[in-house]
Amino acid sequence: MDRSAQSSNSLTLTGSVALGTGVMIGAGIFALVGQVAELAGGWMPWAFLAGAVVVAFSSYSYIHYSATNPSSGGIAMQLKAAYGPGVVAGSVSLFMYVSMILAESLLGRTFGTYMLRPFGMQDSDVWVPVLAVLAIAGAALVNLVGNQLVERSATVTAALKIVGIAVLAIAGILAAGLSSLPRLITAAGRTPPDQGWVGFLAGVTLCILAYKGFTTITNHGGDLKNPKRNIGRSIIISIALCTALYLLITVAVTASLTVPEIIEARDYALAEAAQPMFGDWGMRITVLIAVVATLSGLIASLFSASKLYDMLREMGQAPGLPGRPGHQSLYITAGLAIVMAAFFDLSQIASLGAILYLAMDIAIHFGIIRRLKNDVAANSWIPLLAIILDLAVLVPFLLTKSQSDPFTLVITALVALAIVLAQWLAVRHHQHQ
Repeated sequence: MDRSAQSSNSLTLTGSVALGTGVMIGAGIFALVGQVAELAGGWMPWAFLAGAVVVAFSSYSYIHYSATNPSSGGIAMQLKAAYGPGVVAGSVSLFMYVSMILAESLLGRTFGTYMLRPFGMQDSDVWVPVLAVLAIAGAALVNLVGNQLVERSATVTAALKIVGIAVLAIAGILAAGLSSLPRLITAAGRTPPDQGWVGFLAGVTLCILAYKGFTTITNHGGDLKNPKRNIGRSIIISIALCTALYLLITVAVTASLTVPEIIEARDYALAEAAQPMFGDWGMRITVLIAVVATLSGLIASLFSASKLYDMLREMGQAPGLPGRPGHQSLYITAGLAIVMAAFFDLSQIASLGAILYLAMDIAIHFGIIRRLKNDVAANSWIPLLAIILDLAVLVPFLLTKSQSDPFTLVITALVALAIVLAQWLAVRHHQHQ
């Protein structure tokens, strides 16, 4: 029996929220602050707030389907129900799976970057990927123990990092003066994006990565107690918690560092922001929180991604390894994440993940409108608005990247093409059997 069937209804609401925030509060805030500042400038806190708004509308489709049809492969099942078993459902499901793998590699490289920051080696082309690989392998070992340890570790570490980040943010705001708080709602003293609204909207695209971990909660349906009620509650609580934390920390960072300073330290901006406010000890505390956040995020993300792959294998949309089933999905997921972490930098990983995720997200909402709205009692206008919001941030992001980083767009297109081609060949193979 595979891991997806080991237990049922073992996750509590608290455990589900911990797993969701465990994925969300990791690389999302520790690595993406600098990446977002590069695009959104001093408007960075507003970009994170706008990202929360986009994700809030997106969550509607996931909540309605998953609450009606809870399973351990929520997104894959939703796509199959909307598009039937074929190339579209299989390809888009794999878009989601690959975006989750990219999130794991992002967490791994963020772990390596922050671990090396006290030694001034955070830009090492060798040690950052080495530590990333070790972190992913360690998180996979924790997952081998089983669901209960994953839930217990996620709950404890989620509490630690939520409290740690909140204390760090509030202390930073107090150190900068309470006058920094009104800057969240005023443009006074803020450096506008170099590319104006196009840059701001492109920055929002990356912010969405900091929230997209909420989708992993839909993969807990087979393990969650009272899923029809708790899936929606878990998603809403997770998004709300992360929004509050992200706003606090981005206000603190922009109060401590100028936009050029944030961009210069873009892969470890939070540690850099803590140093002028609190000295070396503040930087070390930030590093400690980042290490806890990224490792716990890896554990939670590997758990959810391997659950999704279990479902894809059962549906015949993804291959397995020869031999006994065992923990195949975990091995495949961790192995792919290790490869990504070893060969791509944080900016490339974030861009590739954001594009694939938004493509999947649009397909989810279109599927609700096209076929499932009556089955899950959904209003069509909310998924339609979610599609409009997704396109409103994705198109500027693609335009910006086409000028600054066309290589990543080529890689993204090749990955998407390979996934679609593989699904087409798989469908043809099944038809001729």
